[in-house]
Amino acid sequence: MNQKSFVGKVYLVGAGPGDPGLLTVKGKSLLELADVVVYDALVSPEILSIISPYAEKINAGKRRGRHSLPQSQTNELLIEKARQHPVVVRLKGGDPFVFGRGGEEMADLIEAGIPVEVVPGITSGIAAPAYAGIPVTHRGCSSSVTFVTGHESVGKYRPDVNWSAISLGSETIVIYMGIHNLDQIIPQLLEAGLNSSTEIALIRWGTRPEQEELYGNLDNIIEKVKKINFEAPAIAIIGKVVGFGLTKMSKRNIV
Repeated sequence: MNQKSFVGKVYLVGAGPGDPGLLTVKGKSLLELADVVVYDALVSPEILSIISPYAEKINAGKRRGRHSLPQSQTNELLIEKARQHPVVVRLKGGDPFVFGRGGEEMADLIEAGIPVEVVPGITSGIAAPAYAGIPVTHRGCSSSVTFVTGHESVGKYRPDVNWSAISLGSETIVIYMGIHNLDQIIPQLLEAGLNSSTEIALIRWGTRPEQEELYGNLDNIIEKVKKINFEAPAIAIIGKVVGFGLTKMSKRNIV
């Protein structure tokens, strides 16, 4: 095959939050057909096991303080592999376009002349609360929800998030990747006018068998996190809807 003229296709596939049953049918088919799969750290082992045994598997995962590959190198890798193989899957936890940097990868691939297709996945900001019995919207309780990132890059707090506007403009707030910055985020929410008794739930390893939940309110959740060393990966849900999850506490892993 003439590699100079050959161009494969890259599929940006959302793996969902962890439960393999939430992977889309299209995503599963692509994993079984792929020549190369470049995957993230938060993709569950059960989903990785679906990948064709003949496929090349490359870990490009990012976790707090640890990067397997910088984002620029990941983009270059996708371009390189697409010039060598027909089907390249970029497998991302959750949804590629919800805090997954899928837009950055798509832009670089298009600029390089590589065909790209996006296969959406279920994002943890919806799935993890659902598994905890928390609806992010509910008639008479919450008619709006905001998804926001709790950090901009590894080890760096993101000061340009307008927490004041978010607290005033949304009845449910879902924070991704913010567990380590709660002591900086919560004071801004309180200063903007949220009541200290506002309920908050932290959900770790959402939708997986080991899913754990920590409940509290804005004036005590930081102390609870420190007391039990509640760690990432986790999301935070803030608002009245959290109360629905509290009704199921006896049935789940509550810490």
